Amino acid sequence: MGDMTAKVALVTGASRGIGRETALRLGARGATVAVHYRHSRERADEVVRAIVAAGGQAFAVQGDLADRGAVARIYEQMDAELQRRFGSPQFDILVNNAGEGVRKPIEEVTEEEFDRTMQVDLKSPFFLIQQASPRLRDGGRIVNVSSMGTRAAYPDMAAYAPAKAGLEALGLLLAAHFGPRGITVNAVMPGATATDMNKGASDPARAAQIAASIALRRVGQPADIADVIVFLASDAGRWVTGQCIDASGGQRI
Repeated sequence: MGDMTAKVALVTGASRGIGRETALRLGARGATVAVHYRHSRERADEVVRAIVAAGGQAFAVQGDLADRGAVARIYEQMDAELQRRFGSPQFDILVNNAGEGVRKPIEEVTEEEFDRTMQVDLKSPFFLIQQASPRLRDGGRIVNVSSMGTRAAYPDMAAYAPAKAGLEALGLLLAAHFGPRGITVNAVMPGATATDMNKGASDPARAAQIAASIALRRVGQPADIADVIVFLASDAGRWVTGQCIDASGGQRI
């Protein structure tokens, strides 16, 4: 997927799971990676060390995307570090990977849970993109991590799926908006993936049951999704924009 030595990327939720694998792959291709984390500085530092040990560049930035002020704080940290390293706060790749989703049917979702889900999964990505706009170089990339739950009915995703559907709709209009600048905007829709967020897919017995609904007969791994994200973030994905890429192994097709 090409060399990314001159690129700078921000990956949210990069201390674990899909975000971690994405950060490692971008770093391995030469990109300087801002490794965003919410609480676990230790895990974020492990990702940074792994990228640096492999010959790349990386640094950690903190922010709880459930908080309204987190986006500004993330960019304050990132601006300062990029200014120190490169003399400019500009960057090239934004991966909105951080997510949170209460799994409950509509009757059980509290207003607080609904608001938090919308904040983390839609509102914070919206403002991360808004504030990235003057910082993103022309020819940049925006990749939003959504969910195949926007195309298949999962009643226990009563808050999570609508938030992700909103993110997909936002990506489509932003592809047109940013197109004249050569910036692509796409979404990746993971299916059942063995991450901390998806306990079922991480449990061997439950994973075997889920695999029966997947064409490729296994649950996804973070690397499966990260490779698709990195493709879209690379020069190889230059002619793809406004798309929602299903990366579910053919779950419930």
